[in-house]
Amino acid sequence: MGYSYVKRDESVLPKNLGKKGKNIDGVRIYEIGGVNMPSVTSILGAIPERKVKIQAWREAVGEKMANYISAAAVSRGKTLHTLIENHLKNEPEKSEKITAIEPLGMFRIMQPYLNRIDNIHGVEEFLYSKEMGVAGQCDCIAEYKGKLSIIDFKSSSKQRDADYNYSNFLQTSAYAKMYEEIYPQHKIEQTVVLTACADGWVQEWQHGREKLEAHQELFYSHALDFFKRTEEFWNK
Repeated sequence: MGYSYVKRDESVLPKNLGKKGKNIDGVRIYEIGGVNMPSVTSILGAIPERKVKIQAWREAVGEKMANYISAAAVSRGKTLHTLIENHLKNEPEKSEKITAIEPLGMFRIMQPYLNRIDNIHGVEEFLYSKEMGVAGQCDCIAEYKGKLSIIDFKSSSKQRDADYNYSNFLQTSAYAKMYEEIYPQHKIEQTVVLTACADGWVQEWQHGREKLEAHQELFYSHALDFFKRTEEFWNK
């Protein structure tokens, strides 16, 4: 039995919303209704404190090793996302040619958690907020354990703590704001981050409205700081 989908009024969406963004000077840009908007991930990736931590890690392991680890993680993550997307769209046959062992294993341990998803609103959904001036692509909007949720799928070499997931929590909270702005009749009840780990564990992070809104305030703060630091770029 496949997943059920919720029909929505897509006439409220800009005609070019589904177009992939483009990278300009290291910032992913989406053009929404003639307005250039940075991606949520570009804003979070530019947080100065997070950049310092990443640079320290790169120096600790060496540039070549850092590039290798990063490339492997990106490849693993993309393949896992493809497997999950095909599964949620009731198109498992599209995954038959995927043979990469690690993402296949991660998908297998993720499946019991995917079974908690129902009444899907969107998969790999493009979203935006005129109020915040940002855009992005959300992994999944659906009911999770019966609650309408923004769901994000991650992969990791090992289990990570809340501090490591800071950007993931803010990312999902931003998508919640975007979705509610586009479809005000749909209230997001929680955010969910599911991380499949190479050590065989799946981490499930759920945050209800109180925590979700606290994360949104943090994202607003980082977004404002981002626009201030890149003001010259947006005034071109």
